[in-house]
Amino acid sequence: MRVLIIEDDPELGPRLRARLVREGLAVDWVDNGVDGHHLGAEEAFDLIVLDLGLPDRPGLEILQQWRAAGRTVPVLILTARSGWRERVDGLRRGADDYLGKPFHVEELLARVHALLRRAAPARETVLRLGPWCLDEARQMLVAAEGDGSLPLTGTEFRLLRYLLRHPGQVLSKTRLAEHLYEYESERDSNVVEVYIARLREKLGPGWIRTRRGQGYVLETDA
Repeated sequence: MRVLIIEDDPELGPRLRARLVREGLAVDWVDNGVDGHHLGAEEAFDLIVLDLGLPDRPGLEILQQWRAAGRTVPVLILTARSGWRERVDGLRRGADDYLGKPFHVEELLARVHALLRRAAPARETVLRLGPWCLDEARQMLVAAEGDGSLPLTGTEFRLLRYLLRHPGQVLSKTRLAEHLYEYESERDSNVVEVYIARLREKLGPGWIRTRRGQGYVLETDA
């Protein structure tokens, strides 16, 4: 899952990015509205965290232009403005959630995860696959009943979580790469193949099927 943070505070922006990366998310951070508007309009994100008080371009203007262009990506607004009118205005222009500054990072994380669940086809709090549950806090697979666990690398975790949030869908290698890596990362589709193969080794046959020329499908009843 991939998140864009548009926040001009030179301390808050990197701190939020680092915290969300520890949550197993691919995160891009920009400190101005011009770059933020461009990335939000052109790149594939699962969520955007948008500060309203940007010095070069108002956050609400950016949000309104995204919505007018048909961009439906969930947007969580951050703002130091405490008036209810500003919150109502943001929600009316297409925001999905609103968080006032100062805030506790744990609350931001809870809202981020809730929006990511809400926007995905599979909205369950606990993601299951056969005898396994995905432990998002520890970023590993654990046995649904009894003892047992399967460790995952960071990329394996991000890939499996995205597949679990989109069960039964044909997901191309390009789409998977777009949602697994930051903007400046190398998005080699062959790398996706490598990590699909690793997940198959850990999960066993039948769960992740290849659709030749199309991509991969996670089967929930293999």
